[in-house]
Amino acid sequence: MVAARANWKGYLKFGEISCPVALYTGASTSERIAFHTINRDTGHRVRREFIDPVTEEPVDREHQIKGFEISENRYVEVEPDEIASAVPESKKLLAVAAFIPCGEIDTVYFDKPYYLAPSSKIADDAFAVIREALRASKVGALAHAVLFRRYRALMIRAHGLGLVAHTLNFDYEVRSATEAFDGIPKLKIQKEMLELAKHIIETKMGKFDPATFDDRYEAAVAELVKAKLAGKPVKLAKKAKAPKPVDLMAALRASVGQTPPPSTKRKPAKKAA
Repeated sequence: MVAARANWKGYLKFGEISCPVALYTGASTSERIAFHTINRDTGHRVRREFIDPVTEEPVDREHQIKGFEISENRYVEVEPDEIASAVPESKKLLAVAAFIPCGEIDTVYFDKPYYLAPSSKIADDAFAVIREALRASKVGALAHAVLFRRYRALMIRAHGLGLVAHTLNFDYEVRSATEAFDGIPKLKIQKEMLELAKHIIETKMGKFDPATFDDRYEAAVAELVKAKLAGKPVKLAKKAKAPKPVDLMAALRASVGQTPPPSTKRKPAKKAA
Protein backbone atom coordinates (compact mmCIF):
# COMPACT_ATOMS: atom_id res chain seq x y z
CA MET A 1 0.00 0.00 0.00
CA VAL A 2 1.42 3.39 -1.06
CA ALA A 3 1.78 5.89 1.78
CA ALA A 4 -0.46 8.93 1.56
CA ARG A 5 1.21 12.10 0.28
CA ALA A 6 0.91 15.17 2.46
CA ASN A 7 -0.61 18.28 0.86
CA TRP A 8 1.01 20.59 3.41
CA LYS A 9 3.44 20.40 6.30
CA GLY A 10 3.85 22.85 9.14
CA TYR A 11 3.20 23.33 12.85
CA LEU A 12 0.06 23.23 14.97
CA LYS A 13 0.40 25.97 17.58
CA PHE A 14 -1.42 24.93 20.78
CA GLY A 15 -0.63 27.38 23.59
CA GLU A 16 3.15 27.31 23.80
CA ILE A 17 3.32 23.91 22.11
CA SER A 18 4.39 23.78 18.46
CA CYS A 19 3.59 20.34 17.10
CA PRO A 20 4.92 19.34 13.62
CA VAL A 21 1.96 18.14 11.56
CA ALA A 22 1.12 17.03 8.04
CA LEU A 23 -2.15 17.76 6.23
CA TYR A 24 -3.72 15.12 3.98
CA THR A 25 -6.72 15.31 1.65
CA GLY A 26 -9.80 13.91 3.40
CA ALA A 27 -12.09 13.61 0.36
CA SER A 28 -11.42 13.31 -3.36
CA THR A 29 -13.50 13.10 -6.53
CA SER A 30 -10.73 11.39 -8.54
CA GLU A 31 -12.45 7.97 -8.25
CA ARG A 32 -15.65 9.18 -9.88
CA ILE A 33 -16.47 8.10 -13.42
CA ALA A 34 -15.43 10.88 -15.79
CA PHE A 35 -16.16 11.44 -19.49
CA HIS A 36 -14.10 13.18 -22.16
CA THR A 37 -15.60 15.22 -24.97
CA ILE A 38 -15.02 13.62 -28.37
CA ASN A 39 -15.84 14.43 -31.97
CA ARG A 40 -18.89 12.37 -32.92
CA ASP A 41 -17.73 12.12 -36.56
CA THR A 42 -14.07 11.15 -36.01
CA GLY A 43 -14.06 9.70 -32.48
CA HIS A 44 -11.13 11.97 -31.60
CA ARG A 45 -10.93 13.70 -28.25
CA VAL A 46 -11.36 17.45 -28.63
CA ARG A 47 -9.45 20.13 -26.71
CA ARG A 48 -10.58 23.46 -25.37
CA GLU A 49 -9.20 26.76 -26.60
CA PHE A 50 -9.56 30.31 -25.37
CA ILE A 51 -10.77 32.50 -28.23
CA ASP A 52 -10.62 36.29 -28.42
CA PRO A 53 -14.24 37.22 -29.24
CA VAL A 54 -13.17 40.27 -31.30
CA THR A 55 -10.26 38.92 -33.34
CA GLU A 56 -11.66 35.35 -33.23
CA GLU A 57 -8.08 34.15 -32.82
CA PRO A 58 -7.00 31.55 -30.23
CA VAL A 59 -5.03 32.94 -27.25
CA ASP A 60 -2.17 30.75 -26.00
CA ARG A 61 -1.34 30.38 -22.30
CA GLU A 62 1.56 32.87 -22.23
CA HIS A 63 -0.76 35.67 -23.37
CA GLN A 64 -3.50 34.92 -20.82
CA ILE A 65 -3.68 37.02 -17.64
CA LYS A 66 -6.29 37.60 -14.94
CA GLY A 67 -8.71 40.51 -15.19
CA PHE A 68 -11.18 41.97 -12.69
CA GLU A 69 -14.27 43.41 -14.40
CA ILE A 70 -15.04 47.00 -13.28
CA SER A 71 -17.69 47.70 -15.94
CA GLU A 72 -18.90 46.13 -19.16
CA ASN A 73 -15.84 45.12 -21.22
CA ARG A 74 -13.49 47.05 -18.87
CA TYR A 75 -11.02 45.13 -16.72
CA VAL A 76 -8.20 45.73 -14.29
CA GLU A 77 -5.44 43.47 -15.57
CA VAL A 78 -3.39 41.62 -12.95
CA GLU A 79 -0.17 39.73 -13.63
CA PRO A 80 0.51 36.36 -11.93
CA ASP A 81 3.53 37.72 -10.02
CA GLU A 82 1.40 40.62 -8.73
CA ILE A 83 -1.13 38.16 -7.30
CA ALA A 84 1.66 36.09 -5.75
CA SER A 85 3.19 39.15 -4.08
CA ALA A 86 -0.19 40.24 -2.67
CA VAL A 87 -0.94 36.89 -1.00
CA PRO A 88 0.19 36.71 2.68
CA GLU A 89 3.39 34.72 3.10
CA SER A 90 2.83 31.24 4.49
CA LYS A 91 4.45 30.81 7.90
CA LYS A 92 3.63 27.09 7.85
CA LEU A 93 1.71 27.60 11.07
CA LEU A 94 -1.78 26.51 12.17
CA ALA A 95 -2.35 29.04 14.94
CA VAL A 96 -5.25 28.18 17.27
CA ALA A 97 -7.32 31.28 18.04
CA ALA A 98 -10.13 29.76 20.14
CA PHE A 99 -11.85 26.54 21.21
CA ILE A 100 -15.50 26.01 20.26
CA PRO A 101 -17.86 23.42 21.86
CA CYS A 102 -18.59 20.80 19.20
CA GLY A 103 -22.34 21.23 19.70
CA GLU A 104 -22.08 24.90 18.71
CA ILE A 105 -20.22 24.38 15.43
CA ASP A 106 -22.50 25.29 12.53
CA THR A 107 -21.67 22.76 9.81
CA VAL A 108 -23.02 25.05 7.07
CA TYR A 109 -19.61 26.75 7.25
CA PHE A 110 -17.69 23.50 6.61
CA ASP A 111 -15.90 23.40 3.27
CA LYS A 112 -13.31 20.67 2.58
CA PRO A 113 -12.12 17.96 5.01
CA TYR A 114 -8.47 17.20 5.67
CA TYR A 115 -6.65 14.85 8.03
CA LEU A 116 -3.96 16.08 10.40
CA ALA A 117 -1.26 13.70 11.61
CA PRO A 118 2.13 14.10 13.28
CA SER A 119 4.80 14.63 10.62
CA SER A 120 7.63 13.08 12.66
CA LYS A 121 8.13 10.73 15.59
CA ILE A 122 9.21 13.58 17.87
CA ALA A 123 5.70 15.03 17.48
CA ASP A 124 3.85 11.91 18.68
CA ASP A 125 3.59 12.86 22.37
CA ALA A 126 2.54 16.48 21.78
CA PHE A 127 0.06 15.41 19.10
CA ALA A 128 -1.54 12.82 21.41
CA VAL A 129 -1.91 15.36 24.22
CA ILE A 130 -3.62 17.90 21.90
CA ARG A 131 -5.91 15.23 20.42
CA GLU A 132 -7.05 13.82 23.76
CA ALA A 133 -7.50 17.28 25.29
CA LEU A 134 -9.85 18.23 22.44
CA ARG A 135 -11.71 14.93 22.77
CA ALA A 136 -12.09 15.15 26.56
CA SER A 137 -13.22 18.78 26.40
CA LYS A 138 -15.58 18.04 23.48
CA VAL A 139 -14.37 21.09 21.61
CA GLY A 140 -12.94 21.98 18.22
CA ALA A 141 -9.94 24.24 17.74
CA LEU A 142 -10.49 27.27 15.49
CA ALA A 143 -7.19 27.90 13.70
CA HIS A 144 -5.91 30.09 10.87
CA ALA A 145 -3.19 29.50 8.29
CA VAL A 146 -2.12 30.33 4.74
CA LEU A 147 -2.94 27.16 2.80
CA PHE A 148 -2.55 26.79 -0.95
CA ARG A 149 -1.87 30.54 -1.36
CA ARG A 150 -5.05 31.57 0.45
CA TYR A 151 -5.72 32.65 4.02
CA ARG A 152 -7.93 29.99 5.56
CA ALA A 153 -9.85 29.39 8.75
CA LEU A 154 -10.02 25.76 9.91
CA MET A 155 -11.98 23.82 12.53
CA ILE A 156 -9.87 21.01 14.00
CA ARG A 157 -11.40 18.12 15.96
CA ALA A 158 -10.32 14.77 17.38
CA HIS A 159 -10.88 11.90 14.97
CA GLY A 160 -9.76 8.42 15.95
CA LEU A 161 -5.99 8.47 16.48
CA GLY A 162 -5.66 11.69 14.50
CA LEU A 163 -7.33 15.03 13.89
CA VAL A 164 -9.75 16.10 11.19
CA ALA A 165 -9.58 19.68 9.94
CA HIS A 166 -12.31 21.32 7.88
CA THR A 167 -11.51 24.49 5.98
CA LEU A 168 -14.30 26.96 6.73
CA ASN A 169 -16.32 29.14 4.40
CA PHE A 170 -16.06 32.82 5.20
CA ASP A 171 -19.19 34.63 6.28
CA TYR A 172 -19.55 36.41 2.92
CA GLU A 173 -19.52 33.02 1.14
CA VAL A 174 -22.45 31.56 3.10
CA ARG A 175 -25.83 32.73 1.88
CA SER A 176 -28.41 33.73 4.43
CA ALA A 177 -30.96 31.03 5.24
CA THR A 178 -33.63 33.76 5.20
CA GLU A 179 -33.67 33.63 1.39
CA ALA A 180 -34.76 29.99 1.51
CA PHE A 181 -36.84 29.99 4.71
CA ASP A 182 -38.61 33.35 4.53
CA GLY A 183 -41.80 31.96 2.95
CA ILE A 184 -42.24 29.07 5.42
CA PRO A 185 -45.28 29.73 7.66
CA LYS A 186 -45.21 29.24 11.44
CA LEU A 187 -47.60 26.40 12.21
CA LYS A 188 -48.79 24.84 15.43
CA ILE A 189 -48.34 21.07 15.21
CA GLN A 190 -50.95 18.75 16.70
CA LYS A 191 -49.56 16.76 19.64
CA GLU A 192 -50.58 13.41 18.14
CA MET A 193 -48.90 14.24 14.84
CA LEU A 194 -45.67 15.16 16.62
CA GLU A 195 -45.73 11.99 18.74
CA LEU A 196 -46.29 9.81 15.67
CA ALA A 197 -43.42 11.54 13.82
CA LYS A 198 -41.11 11.05 16.82
CA HIS A 199 -42.09 7.36 16.93
CA ILE A 200 -41.10 6.98 13.26
CA ILE A 201 -37.68 8.48 14.07
CA GLU A 202 -37.20 6.18 17.09
CA THR A 203 -37.96 3.04 15.06
CA LYS A 204 -35.51 4.10 12.32
CA MET A 205 -32.59 5.08 14.54
CA GLY A 206 -29.24 3.91 13.16
CA LYS A 207 -25.52 4.61 13.07
CA PHE A 208 -23.69 6.84 10.61
CA ASP A 209 -21.94 4.40 8.26
CA PRO A 210 -20.80 5.94 4.93
CA ALA A 211 -19.90 2.45 3.67
CA THR A 212 -23.63 1.79 3.27
CA PHE A 213 -24.18 4.84 1.05
CA ASP A 214 -25.22 3.85 -2.45
CA ASP A 215 -24.05 6.10 -5.31
CA ARG A 216 -26.75 5.14 -7.76
CA TYR A 217 -25.49 7.54 -10.43
CA GLU A 218 -22.01 5.97 -10.52
CA ALA A 219 -23.49 2.46 -10.53
CA ALA A 220 -25.90 3.28 -13.35
CA VAL A 221 -23.18 4.90 -15.49
CA ALA A 222 -20.83 1.94 -14.89
CA GLU A 223 -23.56 -0.46 -16.06
CA LEU A 224 -24.18 1.73 -19.11
CA VAL A 225 -20.50 1.64 -20.11
CA LYS A 226 -20.34 -2.15 -19.58
CA ALA A 227 -23.41 -2.67 -21.75
CA LYS A 228 -22.00 -0.47 -24.53
CA LEU A 229 -18.68 -2.36 -24.47
CA ALA A 230 -20.47 -5.72 -24.65
CA GLY A 231 -22.78 -4.53 -27.42
CA LYS A 232 -25.81 -5.18 -25.29
CA PRO A 233 -28.96 -3.02 -25.26
CA VAL A 234 -28.97 -0.28 -22.66
CA LYS A 235 -31.48 -0.77 -19.88
CA LEU A 236 -33.69 2.25 -19.45
CA ALA A 237 -34.24 3.44 -15.89
CA LYS A 238 -37.82 3.56 -14.72
CA LYS A 239 -39.24 7.03 -14.44
CA ALA A 240 -40.12 7.95 -10.90
CA LYS A 241 -43.76 8.75 -10.31
CA ALA A 242 -44.65 11.81 -8.32
CA PRO A 243 -46.15 10.85 -4.95
CA LYS A 244 -49.87 11.43 -4.64
CA PRO A 245 -51.07 13.90 -2.02
CA VAL A 246 -52.30 12.08 1.09
CA ASP A 247 -53.95 12.93 4.38
CA LEU A 248 -51.05 13.80 6.73
CA MET A 249 -52.52 12.19 9.85
CA ALA A 250 -53.47 9.02 7.98
CA ALA A 251 -49.96 8.79 6.48
CA LEU A 252 -48.34 9.20 9.91
CA ARG A 253 -50.53 6.50 11.41
CA ALA A 254 -49.86 4.17 8.49
CA SER A 255 -46.11 4.75 8.95
CA VAL A 256 -46.25 3.38 12.50
CA GLY A 257 -48.59 0.52 11.59
CA GLN A 258 -51.78 1.97 13.04
CA THR A 259 -55.08 1.20 11.37
CA PRO A 260 -56.63 4.40 10.11
CA PRO A 261 -59.74 5.36 12.09
CA PRO A 262 -63.13 4.72 10.49
CA SER A 263 -64.60 7.64 8.59
CA THR A 264 -66.86 9.89 10.68
CA LYS A 265 -68.98 10.70 7.66
CA ARG A 266 -72.30 8.85 7.64
CA LYS A 267 -73.40 7.02 4.57
CA PRO A 268 -76.56 8.47 3.02
CA ALA A 269 -79.70 6.59 4.10
CA LYS A 270 -81.42 4.46 1.49
CA LYS A 271 -84.68 5.82 0.23
CA ALA A 272 -87.77 3.77 1.01
CA ALA A 273 -89.20 1.83 -1.89
